[in-house]
Amino acid sequence: MFDAIVVGIGGVGSSACYNLAKQGLQVLGIDRYCPPHPYGSSHGDTRIIRKSYFEHPSYVPLLQRAYTLWSELEDEADKQLYFPTGLLEVGPADGVVIQGVLRSASDHNLPIERLSMQQAKRQFPGINGDEDWQVLFEKDAGYLLVDQCVETQIALATYHGATIKTNCSMVRWSADRHQVQVETQSERFIAKKLILCAGPWADQALQEFCLPLKVLHKHLYWYPCVNPLYQQAKGFPCFFFETSTGYYYGSPAFDESGLKVARHSGGTPVAIPGGTQSAILDGTHPREEEDQRHVEDFLRMYMPSVMPNSNARSQPSRWKGCYYTMTPDEHFIVDALPNHENVFVIAGLSGHGFKFTSVLGEIAAQFVNEKTTGFDLDFLKMSRFQKASTQ
Repeated sequence: MFDAIVVGIGGVGSSACYNLAKQGLQVLGIDRYCPPHPYGSSHGDTRIIRKSYFEHPSYVPLLQRAYTLWSELEDEADKQLYFPTGLLEVGPADGVVIQGVLRSASDHNLPIERLSMQQAKRQFPGINGDEDWQVLFEKDAGYLLVDQCVETQIALATYHGATIKTNCSMVRWSADRHQVQVETQSERFIAKKLILCAGPWADQALQEFCLPLKVLHKHLYWYPCVNPLYQQAKGFPCFFFETSTGYYYGSPAFDESGLKVARHSGGTPVAIPGGTQSAILDGTHPREEEDQRHVEDFLRMYMPSVMPNSNARSQPSRWKGCYYTMTPDEHFIVDALPNHENVFVIAGLSGHGFKFTSVLGEIAAQFVNEKTTGFDLDFLKMSRFQKASTQ
């Protein structure tokens, strides 16, 4: 019998396997593909990590612990995974982003540099924006190498004794007070605890709970930069813009692919039928001209030196697709199942969760060990949706 089975070993699951195995527990991690893979959310070269969290101040202590854990992972692996480029957050002074960042920074005494648009344009000449916008610069921010983070956590989990089974789909699970069972196409496994972190397949794994999860198809683009303004080596940081057409983010150019940019808002809803042959699982990510047009309009308006010819249609040097698994309030689900206290769910990371995966894996391990986390996780409980559905 295993101490724990982890279903889904992307960002969260690979971290959970690593945290459990390095404590000497017997852990089994299974994934329907071979992570890191392009069928979920934990891929795409880079993910931004930041502390002054506009989404909710209660995320900040989790992030502070996440930074520590990413550093410890780098030390054990002897590999750099986090690159501290800094982060520009740009938008209306009364907007969601600026007000949220300032609130989190104030609540948790985090250092933030406040700039006018004119000051920011002088300091970072590659950007543009409305004259009455405000710009915040968070020095203690940057990006993680997302695929390498997953690879490293799986490798170290295996080194510490975890059993990892890839290309292995869970067909069903069950639980009673004493144990859990997970069935795949060919085997059945038994454990004391179950950690479900199935990403886009979470709703499928938790059908009886009717969670209000929605999967969005998203797009990532890289544009070649003739102008060195956007090079990481020249000091250009990660960025997040709130504009009248939505939210846009990206990371500086550090290789021949160029500047990475994507649209955080928008996205195309994707249905996930049951079974192992559903369309979402075949690796195809149909490109969407409207999404690319939004991104290129953003670049022409707010990063004009990326595409100096405003009349020409540009082509990205690279493009990838991924998925956001959304909750209605865009906050995570981190909770034990109400009628199965030996089953723990981490789901609905809503497109901003990868930076947290180091600490979410630790929280999953604490659940298995029946230890308290010390974090305020009440705003991430499943009950918030159950209450809403009865009102």
